[in-house]
Amino acid sequence: MQLPRSVLIANRGEIAVRIARTCRRLGVRSVAVYSDADRGALHVREADEAVAIGPAPAAESYLNSAALLEAAASGAEAVHPGYGFLSENAEFAQACAAAGLVWVGPPVEVMSALGDKARARRLAIEAGVPVAEGVERDDGDAALAEAIGELGYPVMLKAAAGGGGRGMRLLRERPSDLLGEIASARREAESAFGDGRLLAERAIPDGRHVEVQILADAHGNAVHLGERDCSVQRRRQKVIEEAPAPGLDAALRERLGGAALAIVRAAGYRNAGTVEFLLLPSGEFVFLEVNTRLQVEHPVTEALTGLDLVELQLRIAMGEPLPIAQADLEWSGHAVDLRVYAEDPSRGYAPSTGRLGWFEPPALEGLRLDLGVAQNDAVTPHYDPLLGKLIAHAPTRAEALERSAAALDGLGVGGLRTNAAQLSGVLRSAAFGAGGVDINWLERAELAAPQPPEDALLAAALDAALPDAEGALGGWRSSGETTIRLAFQGIKHEVAVQREIGAGAGWRVRVDGTELGRVEARRTAEGVEMARGGRRQRWSVRRSRGGVRVGDGEGEWALAAVERDRSAGGRRRSGGANAVHAPMPGTIAALLVGEGDAVEAGQALVVLEAMKMEHLLPAPAGGRVSAVHCAAGATVEEGELLVELAADET
Repeated sequence: MQLPRSVLIANRGEIAVRIARTCRRLGVRSVAVYSDADRGALHVREADEAVAIGPAPAAESYLNSAALLEAAASGAEAVHPGYGFLSENAEFAQACAAAGLVWVGPPVEVMSALGDKARARRLAIEAGVPVAEGVERDDGDAALAEAIGELGYPVMLKAAAGGGGRGMRLLRERPSDLLGEIASARREAESAFGDGRLLAERAIPDGRHVEVQILADAHGNAVHLGERDCSVQRRRQKVIEEAPAPGLDAALRERLGGAALAIVRAAGYRNAGTVEFLLLPSGEFVFLEVNTRLQVEHPVTEALTGLDLVELQLRIAMGEPLPIAQADLEWSGHAVDLRVYAEDPSRGYAPSTGRLGWFEPPALEGLRLDLGVAQNDAVTPHYDPLLGKLIAHAPTRAEALERSAAALDGLGVGGLRTNAAQLSGVLRSAAFGAGGVDINWLERAELAAPQPPEDALLAAALDAALPDAEGALGGWRSSGETTIRLAFQGIKHEVAVQREIGAGAGWRVRVDGTELGRVEARRTAEGVEMARGGRRQRWSVRRSRGGVRVGDGEGEWALAAVERDRSAGGRRRSGGANAVHAPMPGTIAALLVGEGDAVEAGQALVVLEAMKMEHLLPAPAGGRVSAVHCAAGATVEEGELLVELAADET
């Protein structure tokens, strides 16, 4: 069996770590690349060798073909692009081939055909696969706007050259500024893929996103590895994926797999890829696109099939035939993939940047961790905020969902906000549990906030207050009360315990201001034993820097220590209430107003690009722009004053 001797991983984060680990298992030397911002990153530490490729901005490092090729010249035989960045860039693939490097992906001509959504759409039609009604115009924004009007709403704007939700806009009805929406989508596409071309298709708001994983070799063999449901999405980007897709019968599965293979065979595909479909409530489906790379969510397919897709990618790239036929494939159980992002869903998914003061994933049976960071690592505004993925595998869907929820309960994160609470709310919602939610469900879903057991919070507080083995008091003071502040999945809780004088082991307890009565407690070797309301229970308590883990034998809950809120800097406070500040670090993508302009409340004044996404910053009130403190292309810090407004006396 043939494998490359050395692989350059032209990526970063969790996918670079994941590729490096397969290379290590196979005895293949891995070469990482890193920007100035990633000098000490986990993917650098995991690789056998690491090469610097430039400054922090992706355009000057991970999107810099010349720098990547120079890094490969250190002795790499093959290049694995991972996902994102240049993974679907045919010009980069061609440059690798011209440099004598093996490209771990499909042939350049196939990437060109399928990586372009417009061309892929035409290819699907030729292969007999249904597509949504759409328009393609490359003669300017005004012409595209006119064509969209003729197509009708709702409509989906798409970047022709890429995927991953970049450059996509769902227009439910004609917006007040259609040309502005088109320009924004074009800017985002240009920033993410270096290509601002757009196409528009009639949107299907109640459809489900179902995709099929395929493998094909250079010997005419092709197989599909089943489907995944990726319908839980925010801003057109996937959040939770599962396999198999719930509610599909064998006939529909066969039709989806057959359609996927028809497209890739027509294209002359080779290596791993994913064919994406939109599944209608009627059971019909339409083609969306082909991702000519490894998908973020590939681990759920690996869990069900027992295959290592990265290993198969390497072997196919080196000319080996597929070791499996369609009839040989078997699927076992159900798998769920949770994407954990450093972001705050309650603030419009604003990225959370800084240092991970506590990052401790749980250890559970049937749980796989694909992580891109470790404790004390920094999360910067330059890249996607994905921290990693939790992949739960179990015999049934119900068990996989339960295991996924337990994994989130035990995920210890401190120092940054994450989307863990939102993920937990999805997993525990009745609609998601029933299966078959559509791609817009998350936007309208009302999710319950996750709550740790009250006794878990009490155990953590009592552990801090009870005397230790030598008799020394913990957090107890002469006032008799210990108060600790903890956060569970980013939601803060305050717990107070007070010893009853002369009452032996008695304590009065209060959680989030509510008196819970009397508790008896004593320290044990593992943690705390409590008696409350006629029930006695032992809790394990394990403290670490930044948080505490408490468990009752059936579950474990990770509680982060809450630090004092950071005070806002001077620039944040300047400008008063009638001003616009940067809600996060980023780059000014566009300045939409100038000094003296009259604006209305809610009108977009600045477009801020952060972590590959555009954020519209609105006017807090109507008035006139009195001062502008930023310019297009400028880098700004969180809280920085951008635009000031004055009341319009006229």
